[in-house]
Formats: sequence, structure tokens, C-alpha cells
Amino acid sequence: MSTPSPPPPPPERRERIGALAEIAGAADPSLRAHADAHPSVGRYESGFPDDPDRAFVVEAVHEGWLMHYGTPRVFTGMDEDLRLLGGDSLYALGLARLAALGDLEGVAELAELISLCAQVAAEGRAELTTELWSASVAVLAGERGGGARAAFARLAP
Repeated sequence: MSTPSPPPPPPERRERIGALAEIAGAADPSLRAHADAHPSVGRYESGFPDDPDRAFVVEAVHEGWLMHYGTPRVFTGMDEDLRLLGGDSLYALGLARLAALGDLEGVAELAELISLCAQVAAEGRAELTTELWSASVAVLAGERGGGARAAFARLAP
């Protein structure tokens, strides 16, 4: 007679999948074919240790940004058109999750961030994006500071 398997640990003790791995699995099937099987830890997810949904949102939108303007961490080997469409898809994936949580102010903050980052990239001032991202992540984490718009006003009058 075999010994029954032990019950799974309670939800609060289960190992959490990283945000980037979750994004790779939740992405559109056309993107999943280009996903890294073992993505690293996201740049901002540690700022949300008790809120995996917000970690997912921030990392999905950030990966979308990187698909448009940088070097993606999860998705590789795509032509330029698929990369741009994939970036848009990841923006939508993250914003939809945040909207489903009822955080419309957070959605507005991330929409503003995406817009401002595109603006500074188009103006040749991409070095400002790190500060803009940090300001938005702080707002989403419940900190004060005014978000991306306030950071933009401070950095790029």
C-alpha cells in the first residue's frame, strides 16, 4: 500500500512564481513562442513583496516598454513588427490586470508613464526614463511623490 501524498501547503506558504515567468505564460500565444523558459527576476517586482498582482502589472508594462525601446528580458527573436505589437500586447495585459483590481488611478499613472517615456525617448532624452519609472512604481506601491508627471516636471522643465 502506498503512502498518500501530503497535502499542498497553504497559499501563504506556497512558492510564488516570478512575475516575468507569469507574464511569459499569460502572454499572447504568438509571443509565448519567443519567451525565455527561465526568465530572471523582474526589475521592480521586489517592491511588491505582498502584492503579486501589482508586481505582474509593473513588470508586464515594463517588458512592453522594453519591447518598444530597449532590450526585452523575457521575449526574444522577433522581427521589429512583432516586437512592437508584442509590446502593445504587454501594455494591455498589465493595464487590464490593474483595471480588474479596480485601481483606475494606477491605470492612469501607468498610462501617463508610458506617454512620458515615449516622449523623452522621441526627444533623445531616454536617460530620464529610469527616474520616471521609479516615480510611478513608488506611487503604485503606495508611496508619496506625485508619480511620473511630477518627476518629469522636476527633471525636464
